[in-house]
Amino acid sequence: MNADIVETVNVAREIAWLPWAVQYFFLIGLSYGAFLVSLPGLVFRRNGWEGISRLALLAALVCGLTAPVALLADLHQPARFWHFYAYFTPTSWMSWGAFFIPVYLTGLILYAWLAYRPLLARHADEGGRLAGLARRIAYGGHESRNALVAAALLAFVGAALVALYTGVEVMLVRARPLWHTPLLPVQFFVTALAGGLGLTLLFNRALPGGGEPGATCRMATALAATQFVALLVGGVWLALGLSGLSPTHAQALAEVAPSANWQVSAVWAISATVVTLLLAWKRPASGLLIGLLALHSAWMMRWTIFIGGQEVPKTGAGYYSYQLPLGPEGLMGIVGTVGLWIFLFVVLTTLLPLDRLGKAGV
Repeated sequence: MNADIVETVNVAREIAWLPWAVQYFFLIGLSYGAFLVSLPGLVFRRNGWEGISRLALLAALVCGLTAPVALLADLHQPARFWHFYAYFTPTSWMSWGAFFIPVYLTGLILYAWLAYRPLLARHADEGGRLAGLARRIAYGGHESRNALVAAALLAFVGAALVALYTGVEVMLVRARPLWHTPLLPVQFFVTALAGGLGLTLLFNRALPGGGEPGATCRMATALAATQFVALLVGGVWLALGLSGLSPTHAQALAEVAPSANWQVSAVWAISATVVTLLLAWKRPASGLLIGLLALHSAWMMRWTIFIGGQEVPKTGAGYYSYQLPLGPEGLMGIVGTVGLWIFLFVVLTTLLPLDRLGKAGV
């Protein structure tokens, strides 16, 4: 009797989502997270939040303008971006994202302009650097309360749509159990808000005298809350995987648990979150350190999910190995994005000095 032998050959594949994608998800998350931090002082006019909110809006603007460049680079051939508009696919969240991003950026830019107009006019009257350009951009420098609220509403709708699509487009990948969980968009949102607070804390720390202590404490309290929620979401994910109540979570846990790298990453992530929570709660004046830790956690979460998630093969045993290349699709791409971010930051803070933005009651 003849026996048939079936041989399965596993093919190692290159990762599809490069570090450009990590940078996009990181920067757009920081942007909408910082935008939310700008609302209490600029829209709701909460006492003690004016300076914080203006700094947060600067963070949202710089990150929001940089993020689409990383997204275009991740298309490998940036000129293909128009395909999203010419060949709209209603069933694709990525296709919807091509429309959500302009909504958010349009609202954000308009909101920032209306919020900064009076400051630009004052800066121009004082004859500072680029005073002539500041005067033209201010366009009279009048405060338009109703228009500002309307622009903030548009930006809020866009931010909600961007937060939704960036989480759901990853969550829907059924082939990767690590991604296929409704908890992923929640964790993306929580770490984005924490990162937005962290970047605002760094801006506040850069002010003369290290910024207002009261503002640092307010942001530290909010940051501690985000870290608590992040730990809670992570605990729910782990409980679902260990209990077997969710087959997807159980399969994801079984895929990564044997890996020493994933074990180290998990311990590192939990430790960083706990340390950030304790420092923000017990030592809120340490704005520089907790701000850096919050940014680190937001980046690490996205790098681990995207790059580390693609190291887990869909078929076969073992793990793929990824080494960061030095060229434009790796280290140089990251450096280039950082350079663009710095350039935009310098331009904006030349028009509006950082110490003026962070001054309460201005």
